[in-house]
Amino acid sequence: MSTFMFKSKAQDYTPVSNIFIDKYMVRARGDFVKVYLLGLKYCMSGELGVSSSILASTLHLLETDVLNAWNYWNDEGVINMIPIDNMGNFSIQFVDLNEKIEGNDNNINLLKELNKGPTKDMLQDIEKLLGRPLSSKEMSMYVGWQKEYNFPPEVILLIIQYSVSKGKTDFRYIEKIAIAWFDSNIKTIEEAQSFIKRREDKWIKIKKILTYLGAKDGEVMKPQEDMLDKWINTYKFPLEVIFKACDICFERINKAEFKYIDGILTSWYKDGLMTLEDIAKKDTKTTPARKPNNFKPPQNSTFNNFEQRSYNFDELEKKLLGWENSDD
Repeated sequence: MSTFMFKSKAQDYTPVSNIFIDKYMVRARGDFVKVYLLGLKYCMSGELGVSSSILASTLHLLETDVLNAWNYWNDEGVINMIPIDNMGNFSIQFVDLNEKIEGNDNNINLLKELNKGPTKDMLQDIEKLLGRPLSSKEMSMYVGWQKEYNFPPEVILLIIQYSVSKGKTDFRYIEKIAIAWFDSNIKTIEEAQSFIKRREDKWIKIKKILTYLGAKDGEVMKPQEDMLDKWINTYKFPLEVIFKACDICFERINKAEFKYIDGILTSWYKDGLMTLEDIAKKDTKTTPARKPNNFKPPQNSTFNNFEQRSYNFDELEKKLLGWENSDD
């Protein structure tokens, strides 16, 4: 359970800014508006704070709905939501919307932009794709892409579709995709589709390599991802060649070592070995032929020059027995 502390002066009424009604309320979920208004009422009544359970019970909502509402209004810049401790308690400060500059995000006059048919249609299509209403910050961001990135509405909608297909609807993730497309100089639907295909093809191959190595996507760090990208897009090795390098790595060190595999593939790339046939031919040339086993002992001059002697065993026996000087 969270507690929300208010900073205010006691009032007998709850003033609601027309800016909030005109600009923010019309775009927000009804539950979010309820939380804002009830919170504002507590604040203006001089309450020091209120728990999420009381707000949820009063409005017949879940406590998670209450927290989501405050997060939404914080993102909108309507309130300042500041953590007090690590227990989930916050200080809520209501912003004076009369002092808030209209359209201060990228100098965009959002109300003016919403009067334009194509822009309004684009934002409505985005809401349908995301399955939720857009905050004014999000709307300003998408409208800003048309000017800052020179994206036509069709490209912006394709960014949203691509993000949704990945199960990502957070505007921060969507913004990262847009920046990546801008950095890749994407301006048309055709360029965007080609970019997506190249990226998807790369990740399909990466997943196959990781599966072959017995690794998972989440276990791959940025340096390893860069190596995988190099093998696929820079070296342009087919998967069977990469698998061959993995096999050699396992045979030699009995484990999957990215740097070791990278060393093998880099060596093959420098030698122009791009197929399994190239590698097999190279191995045949470099593997020395076995010599026949016709070993002969070395010629030892000392042994061969040893003078072979013949002994008279009868005479030798007499000497041993002391018969040499006997008269017999």
